[in-house]
Amino acid sequence: MVTALSAAGFDVVAITQPNGELLRRETMAAVDAGADALVMVGGDGMAGMGTNIVAGTAVPLGIVPSGTGNDVARGLGIPIDDPDAAIRALLGALERGPRVIDAGRIRQGGLTTWFIGVLSAGFDAVVNERANRMSHPRGKSRYTLAMLLELVSFRPIEYVVTTDSESFATRAMLISVANNRSIGGGMMVAPAAELDDGLLDLFIVTPMSKIRFISVFSKVFSGTHTSLPEVQLSRVRSVRLESPSTIAYADGERIGTLPIDVEVVPGALRVLA
Repeated sequence: MVTALSAAGFDVVAITQPNGELLRRETMAAVDAGADALVMVGGDGMAGMGTNIVAGTAVPLGIVPSGTGNDVARGLGIPIDDPDAAIRALLGALERGPRVIDAGRIRQGGLTTWFIGVLSAGFDAVVNERANRMSHPRGKSRYTLAMLLELVSFRPIEYVVTTDSESFATRAMLISVANNRSIGGGMMVAPAAELDDGLLDLFIVTPMSKIRFISVFSKVFSGTHTSLPEVQLSRVRSVRLESPSTIAYADGERIGTLPIDVEVVPGALRVLA
């Protein structure tokens, strides 16, 4: 990537570090020093790190996907299985100029975190946590295996959900708040979600048998689950999720335990896609 960008006439500073915190700090320093664009090479976690560095600024974010899920790149239309094609797409976007999209903003325990893709709280977050500990297999099959392993002992969760229009208590297998369409390497949790509509898609799956839950997940990859009676999808501008000891993840990274407050920030992010 560095060679291709340099050949196209760009001055490139390559940043690598042995851990995520050092990488975040050095990348923030480079952006603060006046970088014209930030390009992250990796999966959804790297896209999330880049989002947290440049959201709310004029610095555009580019992504060259090389991770496990690559759902952010998938939602942006960036080639995910061909690095050369992804770099060509990046060069084309640099020539055209950035696209403006929304970002999600999370407030939890006094901290603020941005996300570009999907926030998960419940079974999907537990699966994400297990999948992050696994080294094999790669791609969406890792999430499928993690799902089957977690389902053995999983029980529905009690939530209190407060949106910009209503508040209600519910038992659910999972709740996701989606800016993008998919998680877990292509699971289309919110197939109608748009990155630039000024809204978030609230996805709730109410309790069901484990056998039926597996059948629902088989439909999620094709996005044909939305008509099932246990699946609820609605559009919100903000949502507060409350549930004791329930974990939240966003863009594949651990946020912490509920409660959390989530809101959409229209036009908060410029992307090279």
